[in-house]
Amino acid sequence: MKTIVLASQKGGAGKTTLAAHLAVAAENVGEGPCVLIDTDPQASLAAWWNERKAETPAFAPSNLKDLPGKLESLAQAGYAFAFIDTPPAITESIRAVVGQADFVLIPTRPSPHDLRAVGRTVELAVEAGRPFAFVVTQAKANTRLTVQAMAALSAHGVVSTAVIHDRVDYAASMIDGRTVLEVDPRGRSASEVAELWIFVKERMIEKTKKRKK
Repeated sequence: MKTIVLASQKGGAGKTTLAAHLAVAAENVGEGPCVLIDTDPQASLAAWWNERKAETPAFAPSNLKDLPGKLESLAQAGYAFAFIDTPPAITESIRAVVGQADFVLIPTRPSPHDLRAVGRTVELAVEAGRPFAFVVTQAKANTRLTVQAMAALSAHGVVSTAVIHDRVDYAASMIDGRTVLEVDPRGRSASEVAELWIFVKERMIEKTKKRKK
């Protein structure tokens, strides 16, 4: 089982939304079963899942102390991917979660405040020796700021070519336990999420190959 951690020092960057959407994207292309884990005290991911009518992805309650054992149990149960949502503030608890990651995805809005905040999150991934990448979220269409943000982030690490734009369908889908992939499978937002999943999967495969050499 591969564990993907969504981490960002800034709140509101889209960690919860991406965790849910990526898990559904993986399930949609037959790469599940997937399981969601919520380590954010606000429990937004758990609340979304509780509203969800579809049986997949699964949800596994866990506290930080039991997380390593929980992940081992889930792997033995046959899950292919675990997606872990984290709280915004950089704490020792997030350090512990990042330490369990096979891959860390850092969502970042294209704003000066968000860009200045990425350093601490990157430090956590580097200290834990975990591969990571950025994805720009809540981007406005056809703006220079998005391009500038991607250029700035590229100085710190790999940036996803898939950009998550600021559209109401993302927020609307999270209200009733669905994703944009289910609300409008042929829409632009669904295409973005599908492209992002391909990027994340390819980065994990690439890193695994490098470790084996």
